[in-house]
Amino acid sequence: MPGLASNTRPTPADFASCSGCNLCLLVCPVWRRTRDFALTPHGRAKALQFGASAADIAESIRSCTLCAACEPVCPEEIPLVAMSMHLRGQLPQAAEILGLRARMEAQAGRTPSAQPGSRRALLPGQALRERPGSLERAAALLGGAGNIQIADDDGADIALALEAGCAIPAPRMDRFLRPLRGLKQIVIGEGLLLRHLRALLPGSSLIGLGVALSRLAAVRSALRPTDLYVIEPRAYHADYPRLVRYYDSLRATAGCAFNLDLQRIAIPATARSLPQRLGLEAIDDGVQLRWILQGRNVKRIVVESMEDRATFEQSGDTPVVHLADLADDGTSLK
Repeated sequence: MPGLASNTRPTPADFASCSGCNLCLLVCPVWRRTRDFALTPHGRAKALQFGASAADIAESIRSCTLCAACEPVCPEEIPLVAMSMHLRGQLPQAAEILGLRARMEAQAGRTPSAQPGSRRALLPGQALRERPGSLERAAALLGGAGNIQIADDDGADIALALEAGCAIPAPRMDRFLRPLRGLKQIVIGEGLLLRHLRALLPGSSLIGLGVALSRLAAVRSALRPTDLYVIEPRAYHADYPRLVRYYDSLRATAGCAFNLDLQRIAIPATARSLPQRLGLEAIDDGVQLRWILQGRNVKRIVVESMEDRATFEQSGDTPVVHLADLADDGTSLK
């Protein structure tokens, strides 16, 4: 499959390496929704190859959902997510982004969090924090208070800054990383943050929340053949060669369907542009959900991401349950 050979190039690829194969269009949610070539990774690459500046293609840069589906299929192994984030940093910053920087600076001035009492920490992300019952169940499934600690600071502002291409003040990053250094394992709910932290915390084992929960016997035994299991795409695509094999094994064990296309790329349910993430544009995930659900007859939707749970709940009558609530049979609404 294209793009599966890992880091064999003598020099890093960039947009100049784009050969124009168009494979990224097959998996791009923005292309599926708009059919606008200029808003795709290929469109950005060709514009830059012909001398366009970031300002010239600002709409395209902001439209990217950073789902990373394009990276595993790229035969040139271009780091498309990192490059899109870098391009966002070259654009004029909206007031909302300037406000985010002020928020990070305020966070940096607070007393650093204490070192976790255990060697493992859970960084749940904002969407899961807003469901405290589910958060408590996730922590309990992962070992409970004596074995894993819910981080006081899970870097929600840093995750949004990465999304926006906003520079993260060094004191803010230091405050965030200090209690995490030296931990044996960190479970992370936000896929974009997971991708970034791998380079900053090389001594720790970093794992996505979806994988951490789905490998537990109590969760696996609760999956049904009539379920649709929705993988969180950002964490999945960041570790694609390994996780393809992991989810193949899970599918063989559970027998349920997955939000994977024929190339085993995860189709994102929640695919949002930067303006949508910042609350500047209305959210419409209808095209994505129809893409995932087309031709399927499922009795329940099981999600790794609490954000995806909210998306599916607003779209229809099929029951939706987060992995953290699966052993609880999805009966809790907290």
